Amino acid sequence: MKKPNYGRSEKSVLIKKDIQRNYSLYLLVIPVLLWYAYFCYKPMYGILMAFQNFNFRRGIWGSDWVGVENFIRFFSDPYFVRNIVNTISISFTDIIFGFPMPILFALLINEIPSKKFAKVTQTITYMPHFVSLVVICGMIKSFVGADGIITNIVSTISGNEIEESLLNNASLYVPIHVLSGIWQELGWNSIIYLAALSGVDESLYEAAEIDGANRFKQIIHITIPSIVPVIITMLILRLGSVLSVGYEKVMLLTNSFNAVRSEILSYYTYKVGILGGEYSLSTAAGLFNSVINCVFIFAANAISRKVSETSLW
Repeated sequence: MKKPNYGRSEKSVLIKKDIQRNYSLYLLVIPVLLWYAYFCYKPMYGILMAFQNFNFRRGIWGSDWVGVENFIRFFSDPYFVRNIVNTISISFTDIIFGFPMPILFALLINEIPSKKFAKVTQTITYMPHFVSLVVICGMIKSFVGADGIITNIVSTISGNEIEESLLNNASLYVPIHVLSGIWQELGWNSIIYLAALSGVDESLYEAAEIDGANRFKQIIHITIPSIVPVIITMLILRLGSVLSVGYEKVMLLTNSFNAVRSEILSYYTYKVGILGGEYSLSTAAGLFNSVINCVFIFAANAISRKVSETSLW
């Protein structure tokens, strides 16, 4: 059905009527808008520091302008390529292996006939999300330590005795980082997919069952296609944060042995900004991070809009 083409005056009248009809809902939105305006949009003028030699005493408006000098310093840093490669390596590994896991988990939970058992399983998998990252990293170090349970399992499978922590092996850092992230966020990330699954029309399953489709075929032809728009939307948002790997976990797990694979862009920003006092340089690195993420999200949205009917805009 073709949408009616309203003029500007007619649209304003419709908006005014909608506000009058749903004024209580608009009032609820105001605190959210104020929060975003104050904490997300107001600090954005701080990106000016990327083009300045920032001085605390003189402030942003009084500091000297240096143009793109900070970006030149950032790109010419000897660790620039390594940090970018490590960031992309961790992020894309997480997308390939970590992104599908909550979807599969939600599908499995949805197929459990006992609702009580399903709720208990969900609660158990939610728990790691609410545990402090410091505690989580301490557990990871214990598990992969010289006498850790995971180290012993790997030693038994490989047939080689391991006498040091697996974190000392640089080639194992990315798998440890990604797998521990899956364990911590599996249950929490599955919530949105479980919500989408609850909205699937039950009559579709009944019709498929009458046609002789078994449960597996129902999942393939009904369940998964029903949540594809949600999956695509979440994937686009995930691709929009490719370079936004948090530095906190890296800071807690990195050491002199695995630094060659663990140090990432956000950790570099933390070191040069918070620890080194190079606020302008860290702002330039952060701005570069944001621009690349915007490129990824726009590209992913454009591709999704061409190959499917789902996109963010």
